[in-house]
Amino acid sequence: MYPVAPVTRIRTLGSVGVPVSLPGGYREAGARPMSQAGGTAGDMNGEEPIRVSHLIHDLRAGGAEHLLVDLAGLAPDAGIDLSVVSMMPLHGSRFANSFTRLGVPVFSLGLPSRWDPRGPGRARALLSEVGAQVVHSHLKHADIIASRAAPRLGIPMVSTLHLIEMEVSPLGRLKRRLAARQRMAHAARTIAVSEATRRWYLDTFGERPERVVTIRNGIGDPGEVSEDTRRTVRRELGIPEGAPMVVTIALLRAGKGHDVLLEAAAMVPDAWFALVGDGPEAERLRSLAGRLGIADRVVFAGFRDDVAAAAAAADVVAHPSLADALATALIYACAVGAPVVASRVGGLPEIVGGGAGVLVPPGDPAALAGAIGSLLGDPGLRRELGRSARRRFEEEFDGRVWARRLAALYREVGGNGSPGPLYR
Repeated sequence: MYPVAPVTRIRTLGSVGVPVSLPGGYREAGARPMSQAGGTAGDMNGEEPIRVSHLIHDLRAGGAEHLLVDLAGLAPDAGIDLSVVSMMPLHGSRFANSFTRLGVPVFSLGLPSRWDPRGPGRARALLSEVGAQVVHSHLKHADIIASRAAPRLGIPMVSTLHLIEMEVSPLGRLKRRLAARQRMAHAARTIAVSEATRRWYLDTFGERPERVVTIRNGIGDPGEVSEDTRRTVRRELGIPEGAPMVVTIALLRAGKGHDVLLEAAAMVPDAWFALVGDGPEAERLRSLAGRLGIADRVVFAGFRDDVAAAAAAADVVAHPSLADALATALIYACAVGAPVVASRVGGLPEIVGGGAGVLVPPGDPAALAGAIGSLLGDPGLRRELGRSARRRFEEEFDGRVWARRLAALYREVGGNGSPGPLYR
């Protein structure tokens, strides 16, 4: 049974993160204060680091969670003194140890449910204890808690919109509206991860445009992936030597377009398709691959930490999502110079438009199959797209640029501890 306490922190014992209950606060003997976590923090102007606590529902597998790990590695050089707060218990959290390896403090509010009413009170106690100057929330459950905790402490709240929620149930619409109202009332700024996300949010909720800014996510540069690593990944996936391989990297859940990909796979004979990721749709998709007669060349690879290597090992990276604010997997693909075929939806054209990839209509297996087949048959075009994708990454999605933009925003809204002008 996971201990329920007002504050839980990961303490590093050797290389293993162990949850430790600390009802009186996080400063156990020998703990480093936040300003010493993650190495030497500071920016080019020699200003003091900004203490920012990132609040998220949990630290299991997901795009927003993975991005926080990337940011944690980039934060010190950008002058951000970062900590991470999970609403849910840390037991079974895939990314908790990733933060501790980077020297970043990790906490849990120990809530058994995302809607537990004790959340705001526990968040206030923790944020006060760590001396957060800004709280940055991710996803609607965390937005609601942050909006109730930050004003009581007199610190500014920033929220990131990671999703474009087009098709939701009546209950989902109610939750979405509740989070939006809290965000609009209390967030000093709302960050949209793409221009498409910003337009959707403004049109849907009527927020004032000056309160919503676009800061596209970035990642740390993974560098060049060696041929040995590529061969190792393909061997681990069971891909025959010399066989063309298409990789998609996404959680196996509704809306990601895996059905479309499998139907397209049936139209591209001889190519192998690797689905990297896991999720609630896994068994249904396995059954679909069997019914389509392609189960022998479709690999369900499960969750992998080496996203860049998986993308680099592919001949083509496919992203057939039906709705997407901004796909981190495609940013990784661009970083390693992998040729991409993606749906023309949401923020995806902002990543691979302008010659950095091929865009196809969403939900169209024939168009997806045609684009994949064309690329597999043209090595020269694949190399050209890969070079363009790498340039696109360097210009817009290098994580150092992303982290500096976030640091500037934190200072703008009151990183010195005083509320920003729109927060009042």
